[in-house]
Amino acid sequence: MKGKISIIGAGQVGATAAHIILQKGFADIVLLDIAEGLSQGKALDLGQSGVVERYDSSIIGTNDYNDVEGSDIVFITAGLARKPGMDRLDLLKKNAAIIKDVVQNITSRCPHCVIIMMTNPVDILTYLAWKISGFPHRRVLGQAGALDTARFSYFISEELGVPAKDIKTVVLGGHGDTMVPLPGLTTVKGKKITELLTDARLAGLIQRTRRGGAEIVSLLKTGSAYYAPAAAAVSMMESIMFDKKEIMPVSVYAEGEYGIKDVYIGLPVMLGEHGAEQIIELDLSPAELSSLQKSALVYKNGIDDLKEYTNN
Repeated sequence: MKGKISIIGAGQVGATAAHIILQKGFADIVLLDIAEGLSQGKALDLGQSGVVERYDSSIIGTNDYNDVEGSDIVFITAGLARKPGMDRLDLLKKNAAIIKDVVQNITSRCPHCVIIMMTNPVDILTYLAWKISGFPHRRVLGQAGALDTARFSYFISEELGVPAKDIKTVVLGGHGDTMVPLPGLTTVKGKKITELLTDARLAGLIQRTRRGGAEIVSLLKTGSAYYAPAAAAVSMMESIMFDKKEIMPVSVYAEGEYGIKDVYIGLPVMLGEHGAEQIIELDLSPAELSSLQKSALVYKNGIDDLKEYTNN
């Protein structure tokens, strides 16, 4: 029997994620959006694409939360993108109101699901989703680290002219300027990245990774990245649906790991059928650990802006 995945938000990320899942064939899809006709139109197009691509999973588009009932995973992409003149707090408050409504609609209909958050600022809004849902924190996760790691790998592969598949690396911390790429744990065909790149070139790639989303926004002029974010989210879903126990960085609730507590932040996690089944503690250098803890502090401070939504 196929699983059931509901995607809240039928924009570019949500529709692209739906397409990837349908191609892989491991779940039927409910694509929900508040805009009349948007999810229905994209679902119809994706369904017709299946005739050509020969996938047999189903997809429906809807504006009715009753259709998400019984979902195994709910992927949330709903929300607003940051606009000119809008600061971080403005974006947080607008999207927090949206996410609160979404999660309240989900929890009664999908009491056993895993929630995967994509909406920005993702680490803080994943914390909000956890508080609103009342779910165990292992079943409420944020997608960012898998994307940031993919970007770091891609930039290294471009710089060295090697296939990205030969690169092993990880990016931890918050999804933003304080993210923590880990050159000390980065290898290319088994060789340490520090043996292949100068400190200056490596620092440039780290900074480009931190600005990876902004770089795409500046090139597109309107809109933001969606292919890689969707692919990264689907990789999380697939590990959960098949209980693959894959280890990847996701935004997860820390309970003392890496000296971090009571905040959602990007850490390496074993993903299985129950969500975040274990946080893996890597051997970080003192500098890397300090950067990770500083990143967590930024997002812990941001939680204070959520009090009106969490009633705490």
